[in-house]
Amino acid sequence: MLVLRKLLKTFSTVPLSGWLLGSLAAVLLEYFLGDAISYYLYLPKIPVLLGTLVVLKYPELIPGVLGYDVLIYLIPILLVARLSAPLMNRLSSWLNKLPIWLATLLHLAAFYGILHLWAGINDYRILVVKLILISVILTLSLNIINGWQGEFSCSHPGFMAIGAYVSSALTLRLFVDDKLFGPALLPAALGPWLFPLILLLGGAAAALGSLIVAIPSFRTRGDYLAVISLAFMFIVKSAIENMEFLGGPRGLSSQPDYSSLPVIFAWTALCIWIVHNFTTSIRGKALNAVRDNEAAASSMTINTRRTKMTAFMFGAFWAGVAGGLFAHVLRYINPSSFGIQNLAEILAMVYFGGLNSIAGSIVGAVSISLLSEMLKPLELFKWIIIPLMLILIMIYRPNGLIAFTELNVRKLMRPRK
Repeated sequence: MLVLRKLLKTFSTVPLSGWLLGSLAAVLLEYFLGDAISYYLYLPKIPVLLGTLVVLKYPELIPGVLGYDVLIYLIPILLVARLSAPLMNRLSSWLNKLPIWLATLLHLAAFYGILHLWAGINDYRILVVKLILISVILTLSLNIINGWQGEFSCSHPGFMAIGAYVSSALTLRLFVDDKLFGPALLPAALGPWLFPLILLLGGAAAALGSLIVAIPSFRTRGDYLAVISLAFMFIVKSAIENMEFLGGPRGLSSQPDYSSLPVIFAWTALCIWIVHNFTTSIRGKALNAVRDNEAAASSMTINTRRTKMTAFMFGAFWAGVAGGLFAHVLRYINPSSFGIQNLAEILAMVYFGGLNSIAGSIVGAVSISLLSEMLKPLELFKWIIIPLMLILIMIYRPNGLIAFTELNVRKLMRPRK
């Protein structure tokens, strides 16, 4: 225990920029020497997600995978971060003198560069990173309703489906010669430039669809929102299955590949920034007041129904945007993609990470998504391990790992003493 405390004290002087530099060193080492190191450790190829997929299939490769992770990730990150701490602290002091938005953009650019280089080593990593970033948007959007608003909504797969189908139908009709929609109406070269507008339209459609849930639900009290929102999810799924002009139960395919990694990263960063501004604004504080005591909030002249409906539509909008990105990553969607299993995964991310917290939403989305991918070789047992973890979290941390914590960017980037 004493050794662990000394170790933590040693690395407590490393600022965020130092950890980014250490991560860059590890990624560069893997990029240039990963194949050679994996060969000498008798591994068939570079491990994808820290080697978990390999060791669950072939346990005899555990020593090689552990050695790879230590040589490629653990030693370079810790060594470079610690040795560069004095220099990085001086750099952080200089960055703290800049406007907060500029310092944040510089850190984000550095983080994206590292992430892009790491994911670019193979296509599977790129897909996993894209889906994790979309999960962050979904988790944040649901946390607005289930966390800051204090309700329990089950309609997010329905909002996601609306956004996915609206954006897919628009891109297929406008930019693709498709059997279902006919010849393209606009040149394909315009597609990437108009894609952000199409995502906004998908989000707006989801926000309008949320009124079907919000108008009757917020006239009542109690658990009616959970019941109505769950019914809404099944209504949307059944309605799409019976819409032959949208592919019916067969779904839609051949969406253009507009959801590149930089596009999804930019939308995720934008979502985090906007949600942070919303939750720390007067509207966000009013939402917290309504959650804590609706009667007291109403007596303080807060229009509780309008506040809840605004937050609900705001969360639905971002779910629709996430659905549009999801559709153009997989380039195929069908109604079964937005069912009860999808709902369970999003709820798990929200409650695992923590309610009322942007940092908790990010941690929950990344943790559950990575864990779900890592445990894929276990098949059925995966859905035993993850629920057991959630049960333990609900027992010992009822509000999640990082609950009721605001994201303090300035504190995160400041130099360490």
